[in-house]
Amino acid sequence: MPIPQSDKKYTYTDYLTWPEDERWEIIEGVPYMHAAPTWQHQSISGELYRQISNYLVDNPCRVFASPFDLRLPEANETDEQTRCVVQPDLAIVCNNEGLRGTGYYGIPTMVIEITSPSSSKVDRLYKFNMYEKAGVKEYWIVEPEGKIVSVFILQNNTRYGRPEVYSEDDQIAVRVFPDFSLNLKSVFKE
Repeated sequence: MPIPQSDKKYTYTDYLTWPEDERWEIIEGVPYMHAAPTWQHQSISGELYRQISNYLVDNPCRVFASPFDLRLPEANETDEQTRCVVQPDLAIVCNNEGLRGTGYYGIPTMVIEITSPSSSKVDRLYKFNMYEKAGVKEYWIVEPEGKIVSVFILQNNTRYGRPEVYSEDDQIAVRVFPDFSLNLKSVFKE
Protein backbone atom coordinates (compact mmCIF):
# COMPACT_ATOMS: atom_id res chain seq x y z
CA MET A 1 0.00 0.00 0.00
CA PRO A 2 1.26 3.51 -0.66
CA ILE A 3 2.00 5.51 2.43
CA PRO A 4 -0.57 8.27 3.03
CA GLN A 5 0.95 11.65 2.24
CA SER A 6 0.12 14.86 0.48
CA ASP A 7 0.40 15.21 -3.27
CA LYS A 8 4.20 15.32 -3.02
CA LYS A 9 6.05 13.28 -5.64
CA TYR A 10 9.02 11.55 -4.03
CA THR A 11 12.39 11.03 -5.71
CA TYR A 12 15.50 8.94 -5.26
CA THR A 13 16.96 11.78 -3.16
CA ASP A 14 14.07 11.35 -0.67
CA TYR A 15 14.49 7.57 -0.80
CA LEU A 16 18.12 7.84 0.31
CA THR A 17 17.00 9.49 3.58
CA TRP A 18 14.63 6.67 4.60
CA PRO A 19 15.64 3.95 7.12
CA GLU A 20 17.90 1.30 5.58
CA ASP A 21 16.18 -1.52 7.47
CA GLU A 22 12.86 -0.88 5.67
CA ARG A 23 12.01 -2.04 2.13
CA TRP A 24 10.65 0.81 0.01
CA GLU A 25 9.88 1.42 -3.65
CA ILE A 26 8.75 4.58 -5.42
CA ILE A 27 6.45 4.23 -8.42
CA GLU A 28 5.71 7.47 -10.28
CA GLY A 29 6.63 9.44 -7.17
CA VAL A 30 4.42 7.39 -4.79
CA PRO A 31 6.22 5.41 -2.04
CA TYR A 32 5.30 1.80 -1.27
CA MET A 33 6.54 -0.26 1.68
CA HIS A 34 7.04 -4.04 1.44
CA ALA A 35 7.14 -6.87 3.95
CA ALA A 36 9.90 -9.46 3.92
CA PRO A 37 9.31 -12.23 1.37
CA THR A 38 8.31 -15.79 2.31
CA TRP A 39 10.77 -18.68 2.20
CA GLN A 40 8.99 -20.02 -0.91
CA HIS A 41 9.52 -16.69 -2.62
CA GLN A 42 13.20 -16.74 -1.65
CA SER A 43 13.60 -20.33 -2.87
CA ILE A 44 12.12 -19.47 -6.28
CA SER A 45 14.22 -16.31 -6.53
CA GLY A 46 17.37 -18.20 -5.60
CA GLU A 47 16.87 -20.90 -8.22
CA LEU A 48 16.07 -18.38 -10.95
CA TYR A 49 19.18 -16.42 -9.96
CA ARG A 50 21.32 -19.59 -9.99
CA GLN A 51 20.24 -20.66 -13.48
CA ILE A 52 20.57 -17.17 -14.96
CA SER A 53 23.89 -16.48 -13.23
CA ASN A 54 25.32 -19.79 -14.47
CA TYR A 55 24.33 -18.88 -18.01
CA LEU A 56 25.86 -15.40 -17.77
CA VAL A 57 29.32 -16.59 -16.63
CA ASP A 58 30.97 -15.67 -19.94
CA ASN A 59 28.54 -12.91 -20.87
CA PRO A 60 28.94 -9.16 -20.23
CA CYS A 61 25.40 -9.06 -18.80
CA ARG A 62 24.84 -9.51 -15.06
CA VAL A 63 21.91 -10.60 -12.91
CA PHE A 64 21.13 -8.82 -9.63
CA ALA A 65 18.74 -9.91 -6.88
CA SER A 66 16.77 -7.73 -4.48
CA PRO A 67 17.68 -5.66 -2.57
CA PHE A 68 18.87 -3.73 -5.62
CA ASP A 69 17.82 -0.12 -6.24
CA LEU A 70 16.65 0.04 -9.85
CA ARG A 71 16.11 3.67 -10.86
CA LEU A 72 14.05 4.05 -14.05
CA PRO A 73 14.37 7.63 -15.28
CA GLU A 74 11.67 9.39 -17.27
CA ALA A 75 12.50 12.05 -19.87
CA ASN A 76 15.52 14.00 -18.62
CA GLU A 77 15.44 12.98 -14.95
CA THR A 78 18.83 12.74 -13.30
CA ASP A 79 19.57 9.86 -10.96
CA GLU A 80 18.65 11.98 -7.94
CA GLN A 81 15.40 13.22 -9.54
CA THR A 82 14.16 9.76 -10.54
CA ARG A 83 10.59 9.12 -9.34
CA CYS A 84 10.63 5.38 -10.10
CA VAL A 85 12.85 3.43 -7.69
CA VAL A 86 11.98 -0.26 -7.43
CA GLN A 87 13.38 -3.44 -5.94
CA PRO A 88 12.78 -6.08 -8.63
CA ASP A 89 13.27 -9.64 -7.48
CA LEU A 90 15.75 -10.07 -10.34
CA ALA A 91 17.13 -7.58 -12.85
CA ILE A 92 19.43 -8.39 -15.76
CA VAL A 93 21.65 -5.53 -16.80
CA CYS A 94 23.69 -5.59 -20.02
CA ASN A 95 25.00 -2.01 -19.91
CA ASN A 96 27.28 -1.70 -16.90
CA GLU A 97 27.61 2.10 -17.23
CA GLY A 98 24.44 2.58 -15.15
CA LEU A 99 25.69 0.57 -12.16
CA ARG A 100 25.98 2.99 -9.25
CA GLY A 101 26.09 2.65 -5.49
CA THR A 102 23.26 0.37 -4.38
CA GLY A 103 21.87 -0.43 -7.82
CA TYR A 104 21.32 0.71 -11.37
CA TYR A 105 20.24 3.95 -13.05
CA GLY A 106 18.80 3.16 -16.46
CA ILE A 107 16.79 0.50 -18.27
CA PRO A 108 17.63 -3.15 -17.56
CA THR A 109 17.35 -5.74 -20.32
CA MET A 110 15.06 -8.04 -18.32
CA VAL A 111 13.14 -7.97 -15.04
CA ILE A 112 11.55 -10.80 -13.04
CA GLU A 113 8.98 -10.15 -10.30
CA ILE A 114 7.72 -12.92 -8.01
CA THR A 115 4.21 -12.17 -6.76
CA SER A 116 2.88 -12.44 -3.25
CA PRO A 117 -0.66 -11.66 -2.07
CA SER A 118 0.48 -8.20 -1.00
CA SER A 119 2.43 -7.40 -4.19
CA SER A 120 0.27 -8.91 -6.94
CA LYS A 121 -1.51 -5.68 -7.89
CA VAL A 122 1.71 -3.67 -7.88
CA ASP A 123 3.54 -6.28 -10.01
CA ARG A 124 0.67 -6.83 -12.49
CA LEU A 125 -0.50 -3.26 -12.89
CA TYR A 126 1.87 -0.53 -11.73
CA LYS A 127 5.18 -2.24 -12.43
CA PHE A 128 3.90 -3.79 -15.67
CA ASN A 129 3.03 -0.33 -17.00
CA MET A 130 6.23 1.20 -15.63
CA TYR A 131 8.51 -1.46 -17.18
CA GLU A 132 6.67 -1.27 -20.49
CA LYS A 133 6.90 2.53 -20.59
CA ALA A 134 10.61 2.41 -19.67
CA GLY A 135 11.35 -0.08 -22.46
CA VAL A 136 12.37 -3.21 -20.51
CA LYS A 137 12.67 -5.82 -23.27
CA GLU A 138 11.46 -8.83 -21.29
CA TYR A 139 9.31 -8.89 -18.13
CA TRP A 140 8.38 -12.04 -16.21
CA ILE A 141 5.71 -12.34 -13.55
CA VAL A 142 6.19 -15.50 -11.49
CA GLU A 143 3.22 -16.78 -9.46
CA PRO A 144 4.37 -19.20 -6.72
CA GLU A 145 0.85 -20.27 -5.72
CA GLY A 146 -0.16 -21.52 -9.18
CA LYS A 147 3.39 -22.34 -10.32
CA ILE A 148 2.85 -20.17 -13.40
CA VAL A 149 5.18 -17.78 -15.22
CA SER A 150 3.86 -15.09 -17.58
CA VAL A 151 6.45 -13.71 -20.00
CA PHE A 152 5.93 -10.33 -21.65
CA ILE A 153 8.09 -9.33 -24.63
CA LEU A 154 8.39 -5.71 -25.75
CA GLN A 155 7.13 -5.42 -29.33
CA ASN A 156 8.17 -2.99 -32.08
CA ASN A 157 5.29 -0.70 -31.08
CA THR A 158 6.95 -0.34 -27.61
CA ARG A 159 4.09 -2.28 -25.96
CA TYR A 160 4.16 -5.70 -24.37
CA GLY A 161 2.48 -8.31 -26.51
CA ARG A 162 0.19 -11.07 -25.35
CA PRO A 163 1.91 -13.02 -22.56
CA GLU A 164 3.47 -16.41 -23.08
CA VAL A 165 2.35 -18.51 -20.09
CA TYR A 166 4.33 -21.44 -18.70
CA SER A 167 3.74 -24.00 -15.96
CA GLU A 168 6.05 -25.87 -13.62
CA ASP A 169 6.71 -28.62 -16.21
CA ASP A 170 8.00 -26.26 -18.90
CA GLN A 171 11.30 -24.89 -20.11
CA ILE A 172 11.27 -21.19 -20.97
CA ALA A 173 13.33 -19.96 -23.89
CA VAL A 174 14.66 -16.62 -22.71
CA ARG A 175 14.05 -14.24 -25.62
CA VAL A 176 16.83 -11.78 -24.79
CA PHE A 177 19.30 -14.71 -24.77
CA PRO A 178 18.22 -16.99 -27.66
CA ASP A 179 20.59 -19.82 -26.71
CA PHE A 180 19.36 -20.02 -23.09
CA SER A 181 16.32 -21.77 -21.67
CA LEU A 182 15.32 -21.97 -18.04
CA ASN A 183 14.01 -25.13 -16.33
CA LEU A 184 10.87 -24.40 -14.28
CA LYS A 185 10.76 -27.85 -12.67
CA SER A 186 13.70 -26.96 -10.43
CA VAL A 187 12.38 -23.40 -9.90
CA PHE A 188 9.09 -24.61 -8.41
CA LYS A 189 10.33 -27.62 -6.45
CA GLU A 190 9.62 -27.33 -2.73
